[in-house]
Amino acid sequence: MTDHKVVSREEWRAARDELLQREKEHTRMADELARQRRELPWVAIEKDYRFDADDGTRTLAGLFDGRSQLLIYHFMFGPSYEAGCPVNSSMADGLDGLLPHLHARDVTLLLVSQAPLAKLRAYKQRMGWSLPWVSAANTGFNVDFGGSHTADQVRSWGLDEGALPPIVARNAAATGTDIPGYLSQSPAMSAFTFQDGAVYQTYATGARGVEFLMGYYPILDRAAKGRDEGDAFQTWIRRHDEYA
Repeated sequence: MTDHKVVSREEWRAARDELLQREKEHTRMADELARQRRELPWVAIEKDYRFDADDGTRTLAGLFDGRSQLLIYHFMFGPSYEAGCPVNSSMADGLDGLLPHLHARDVTLLLVSQAPLAKLRAYKQRMGWSLPWVSAANTGFNVDFGGSHTADQVRSWGLDEGALPPIVARNAAATGTDIPGYLSQSPAMSAFTFQDGAVYQTYATGARGVEFLMGYYPILDRAAKGRDEGDAFQTWIRRHDEYA
């Protein structure tokens, strides 16, 4: 017997219609926020970043691949990792099929990580992704844009490992590193545009701001149990080849 409130169809419809009005308000607010993102000022990128890619060394401008817009996800795969972060991997799973649609709108989407290219290639093959993935191992790009942190930066945080959410220790073990090594990488997304021969940063977000890349969350939000995580935030997430 369920302990959830059960009502007649008429009462359910009235409650649903009331919620629908709030959902419409949320949609209109999301549209307004999207407009405000587009109106953010830009900052010119002056540094000469060089990335290790499958076809050799690429500049930041070269990553646009002939398009005028570039979205980069700073995938959590640090130098001490033996495998990519499971949560980040769940994001990448949903991005492969989007590439043709994004390319049609003049957008290039790719992953950047601090680990060496050879590690990224091997993991990409395991996961079966076609998404472009480049290494920032030999450039300061990931540190400059909040996707990676130096060992000194991590030490300066004075981490109390016992007070961290359970997801941290779990993912550190899953990536084959320790907690400081795992936390040397952060979930972040950066957006750029290429105009008149110059690259500009247009937007950035991190932490829960990258949930727009987690396509399963809005789906779960509409299921009866929702995300059903409680205090075990994201600890259920596995690589797609690791679920029982």
